[in-house]
Amino acid sequence: MAESPEPEAPPRRRPAAWAGLLSPAVILLCGSLLAVAVVEDGPTAAYSGLLRTDALTAWMLLVIGAVALVACASTPAYLAGEWTTGRPAAQYHALVHAFLAAMSLAVLTANLGVLWVAIEATTIVTAFLVGHRHTRTSVEAAWKYVVICSAGIALAFLGTVLIYYAARQAGIAEAWALDWPTLLARADRLDPAVTRLGITLVILGFGAKAGLIPLHAWLPDAHSQAPAPVSALMSGVLLSVAFAAILRYRIIADAALGPGFTQVLLAGIALLTLALAAGMLLAQRDYKRMLAYSSMEHMSLIALAAAIGSPLALSAALLHIAGHGLAKSVAFCASGHILRLTGTTRIGRVRGLLARVPWLGALFGLGVVALLGFPPFSLFASELGIARAGFAAGGGLAWATAAAFTVVLVAFAALSLRTARMLLGPGEPVDEHPSALWPLALGLLGCAALGIGLGPLTDLLTIAADTIGRP
Repeated sequence: MAESPEPEAPPRRRPAAWAGLLSPAVILLCGSLLAVAVVEDGPTAAYSGLLRTDALTAWMLLVIGAVALVACASTPAYLAGEWTTGRPAAQYHALVHAFLAAMSLAVLTANLGVLWVAIEATTIVTAFLVGHRHTRTSVEAAWKYVVICSAGIALAFLGTVLIYYAARQAGIAEAWALDWPTLLARADRLDPAVTRLGITLVILGFGAKAGLIPLHAWLPDAHSQAPAPVSALMSGVLLSVAFAAILRYRIIADAALGPGFTQVLLAGIALLTLALAAGMLLAQRDYKRMLAYSSMEHMSLIALAAAIGSPLALSAALLHIAGHGLAKSVAFCASGHILRLTGTTRIGRVRGLLARVPWLGALFGLGVVALLGFPPFSLFASELGIARAGFAAGGGLAWATAAAFTVVLVAFAALSLRTARMLLGPGEPVDEHPSALWPLALGLLGCAALGIGLGPLTDLLTIAADTIGRP
């Protein structure tokens, strides 16, 4: 049992901390304005088609902004101790802003080459954030992250080159050979063999960034060693941004090859990843790694929804992206507070959180409840939607859905038991400052609001699902 720490004064917000909220606020504002414009006027383009806004872009910008708001607002409380040791806070904030900019560019661009560059940029920036503590384990995790993700991004590069080659062979002009709308409009001209190989490499490559098998091994190490707000951003939105890239390619593949190829590929990857995540959750002893494997579980469900591909499944996938981002950011940021209070990430050494720090324990517990898919949180609605769409699809997809949700029950039990051990039990109360926890409450409210009703986001979600729906 870890010793109770000395009471701490409430963390004082510095100007850099308030400046850290600027990027999320700008992204949220831009996402909101673009959402209104897209719903009313349809997609828009700028800079000769290099940047393009459609409903998927606006939806992803809103998710990035909301998750970043929770993570960046939690940063001062989490890093208060590190700042007192002279750790360069300005460098940390600069890297986080660059990270957000790279993710925003990835969802804004219509050029698949620029998309690849933007996702590669997230690898470079976040490698420094993963190794922020400069400990041996954090530096090792950063190197592992760079090596595995670089291998994945190299596969994605080869896939992009092959798609470019297929486009040129189909008579598409050089300047437009990687333009997403152009490729989608002329996908039926693409060489099937080259496209099949290119799409496979792209899914495996960007799947590495999304935490999918077989290049997933970086995820638990990086998430467990990165500062908690960075883990929240990586798990909450980086994985989803990488998967949004897969969704863009998937619709091209379906137009060129028919739906069968991506259905089998994505469903197979989803089931394998889900089985691995559930197995690792059963054996897990570290609560940050537990949350990382939970991310793999949820990305598997999103991949399964993409494999199903019906409007209901795609709407559920996009809702799942938003709900998972908010709930996981709350859980990871709360885990940072728990680490600061207990000094350990071992589940067996954390007991009685509800008795010791009631507000923190309650928020962490509710974050996990949201991840488990309980109502009123939005993951309940999205998982229900994926299940309904899977069974409605019939055939192999119905069997895959049944197998997936059977494995989800195993993950559900493992996550519930580990979390209950941390929350329940006796404990000496520790001075707590709930004012530092308001971003977590805000994230949970947002996740619950999405589960109760989408309100003005309903049209945006429907159009976004149509955008990535099969032609």
